[in-house]
Amino acid sequence: MSFLWPHMLWALAAVPLLVLLYAWILKRRRKSAVRLASVAIARQAAGKGPGWRRHVPPMLMLLSLATLLFTLSRPTATITLPLAERTIILAMDVSGSMRAEDVKPNRLVASQEAAKAFIADLPREVRVGVVSFAGTAAVVQAPTFSRDDVIAAIDRFQLQRGTATGSGIVLSLATLFPDAGIEISHITGQKSMPRMLGDKDPKKDFTPVQPGSYSSAAIIMLTDGQRTTGPDPLDAAKMASERGVRVYTVGIGTTQGEIIGFEGWSMRVKLDEETLKNVSVMTQGEYFYAGTAEDLKKVYQSLSSRMVVERKETEISALFAGLGALFAVLAAGLSLWWFGRVI
Repeated sequence: MSFLWPHMLWALAAVPLLVLLYAWILKRRRKSAVRLASVAIARQAAGKGPGWRRHVPPMLMLLSLATLLFTLSRPTATITLPLAERTIILAMDVSGSMRAEDVKPNRLVASQEAAKAFIADLPREVRVGVVSFAGTAAVVQAPTFSRDDVIAAIDRFQLQRGTATGSGIVLSLATLFPDAGIEISHITGQKSMPRMLGDKDPKKDFTPVQPGSYSSAAIIMLTDGQRTTGPDPLDAAKMASERGVRVYTVGIGTTQGEIIGFEGWSMRVKLDEETLKNVSVMTQGEYFYAGTAEDLKKVYQSLSSRMVVERKETEISALFAGLGALFAVLAAGLSLWWFGRVI
């Protein structure tokens, strides 16, 4: 626990002074009581006294005051909160090596099924977009609340040659921030629209933020190979880091490197785990390895639970203020019940 106004903790010094004041008042009452000739007669006239109950309401009121004074320091704590609004971009590898059958039935089908199960577990208020990448990258589904559209986009994947992991990240960022002026013509193969005279250049107005600080969106990138074309994925990760977007990377397939053959031709593929780990570290995300279809499903299940909540340092002054008010109400209620008056 930390405090926004720690100097206000000095106000708690008043609590022991109030305890001493209460003890002094009790002592004064005893001295000023009417002296009776016989203690036995006094006890008989007064009947059974309140005993310990007379101290309970004042102590509760003292607790209330101490809690409210503590609230003045504005305490904060790191707690888990649900996200009210979020966008997730699935950046998925559709290179030719995704046909390999070391992950049953093959890497592509396993990744498609795991992604669709992941989408089904997400709350309806989370938007999902899909970016596919091989030699180039493409937005196959813009962020949407429609789960049917996202699933249909995943089912339409077409395998291509090449692996441009950096392109997948850059295009995902451009999808999340369409007005940020991120140049994507070199990764999509399409010409960019020229900027009109007098338009502001968003690149000049861009100010980097703390890595991982943008909680409204995240990128989940799945790949089975290492970059063969396109921008360096670490440069792309730097772009994501400067915008506060976390990139969760998922590696599937072999890490040793193998020759995979199908349909009369062969290719050598190797999962570049080191780069994927660096991407996740730079963006405050996390790296996962999936060697089987079941592993891949578990990875997406884990990600599903992370995508809807966040751990955030939050001011909890209201909690202590409510507790202080509860002590005060309880003190007043017991005083009325036992003595017919409020202390």
